[in-house]
Amino acid sequence: MPFDAVFLSAVTQELQSACGARIDKIHQPERDTLVLLLRSAQGARRLLMTASPNRARVHFTEASAENPQQPPMFCMLLRKHLTGARIAAISQTPSERILDFTLEGTDEMGEAVTRHLILEIMGRNSNVILTGPDGRILDCMRRVDFEMSAQRQVLPGLFYHEPPRQEKQDPFICPQSQLLSLCRTAQGKLDQFLLAHFAGLSPLICRELAYRFTGETDSDCSIWDEARRNDFAAYLAQAFAKLHATPFTPVMLLRDEAPFDFTYCPIEQYGSYLQQRTYPSFSALLDGFYASRDQAERIRQKTQTIHKTISNLSARAARKLTLQRQELEKTKDRDRLRELGDIVTANLHQITRGQARLQAEDFYDPECKVIEIPLSPQLSPQQNAARYYKEYTKARNAEKFLTEQIANGEAELEYLSSILDELSRAETERDVGEIRAELTDGGYLRQQLGKKRMKQPPSKPMLFCSSDGFAIYVGRNNRQNDQLTLRMADRRDLWLHTQKIHGSHVILCTEDGAYDDESLHEAALLAAYYSQAQGGSNVPVDYTAVKNVKKPAGARPGMVLYTTCQTLFVTPEEELIKRLQSK
Repeated sequence: MPFDAVFLSAVTQELQSACGARIDKIHQPERDTLVLLLRSAQGARRLLMTASPNRARVHFTEASAENPQQPPMFCMLLRKHLTGARIAAISQTPSERILDFTLEGTDEMGEAVTRHLILEIMGRNSNVILTGPDGRILDCMRRVDFEMSAQRQVLPGLFYHEPPRQEKQDPFICPQSQLLSLCRTAQGKLDQFLLAHFAGLSPLICRELAYRFTGETDSDCSIWDEARRNDFAAYLAQAFAKLHATPFTPVMLLRDEAPFDFTYCPIEQYGSYLQQRTYPSFSALLDGFYASRDQAERIRQKTQTIHKTISNLSARAARKLTLQRQELEKTKDRDRLRELGDIVTANLHQITRGQARLQAEDFYDPECKVIEIPLSPQLSPQQNAARYYKEYTKARNAEKFLTEQIANGEAELEYLSSILDELSRAETERDVGEIRAELTDGGYLRQQLGKKRMKQPPSKPMLFCSSDGFAIYVGRNNRQNDQLTLRMADRRDLWLHTQKIHGSHVILCTEDGAYDDESLHEAALLAAYYSQAQGGSNVPVDYTAVKNVKKPAGARPGMVLYTTCQTLFVTPEEELIKRLQSK
């Protein structure tokens, strides 16, 4: 994303309105994200700054994020030093993605003190650093020691130094003579030349400058003559001056109405391939661009470890089931072992110790054919017969044991599959936390060391309203499915679930058992949408009265049985789901 130095300067202009505001609260919803609640005469605002490698940025935000039950140490340190402090100034290092917040507050003795909160937007090296009045680092979001970087260490107690600057020209102060000198020696792709020699410009803007001059984004300047190079130098001087003087415009680039990119000026290079939408502020632009991405990224990070663990357990359970089924298949011929034992017993008089084979009539065969039965030379005739009876008994017991184990394994595999489905549909960190708690109680995950599980009220099922005003509840996870079906629902309500497909329990609240077809259809759509068949068509959804749904003794969370049912075939519609939820 083109969050370059010029874009940061545009955002910095917008942030100047925060000067004079006081920091009321500090939150750290994620390891690399801070939210400062600012209060001023204009009211309260949230200032977001994140050092995430893929989405580092700073802006005002309207979005609210879930905070951890226990704040991280860096957050506690910031609260200690910055709560109540006033933002005195906000400044950007010229042509660099470094933003410095000058904060005036008090120390432990009540004396006035000035501190600096510095945001460095530098990809995977992004950081948030707090320095004291003497310029020493009090702490930082990412500590960088000598092993991580030999050039620059960022550690508490060290003096803060800006990252070493690249040998590039500042496009807004570069003199005409220097521009001309650079353009006369330009080689290769034009956009790459601009990116390599001018600071603060993103690849998108470099391509745009190349496109506006040549009409294409991949033009080669190596073949230019001197006149062409002089024209380009004059064009750059004019373009940089215009860019510096013209008010920035928050622009989002969209592809098929989905956010694709953002920048600070209209873009011509994509033509009609991308749509452009302007925003009233850069904060609104960034909020709109990252709203869904941030949530998805947070959930992905929270579920990554759980998903890997459950996937490994599922693979292990599947392999175990395969072996057990193979062993069970071998037990199907156990009756033949008993028959062979009978034949050996009937012919004991023909067997001598050390004999390896017995030829005898098979009296279980209608034709009484002569067969050859393997014997153990080390065993007596009676022991050989007993060996066949013992193997028969072993196979008979194995069948019973393996049948039970396979049933348990299939149930476990089904349960693990339902967990993976829940993880794919988790929308909030609370959803992930409840899934983790369920797995911890079930023995699939260990309790996180050093973390005590704090009691909090369970989340409520999702509530929808049908077109005719009937309430429809949808469970978020297995535990909630149990609560919804077995405790909350009236026995006359309708219970819906996708047929032989993992998904949420859905309850259509009826009026003494009465409901309309439209509400039933909408409830079925919800059941299909909140299942593994979300993107499918003609999804089978079973429905029956809640009184017909039972939970077997000892069954895992979310697992139920139902007797009589009817089936609807529906195709999930996301727009209809949103409409039902908004009611």
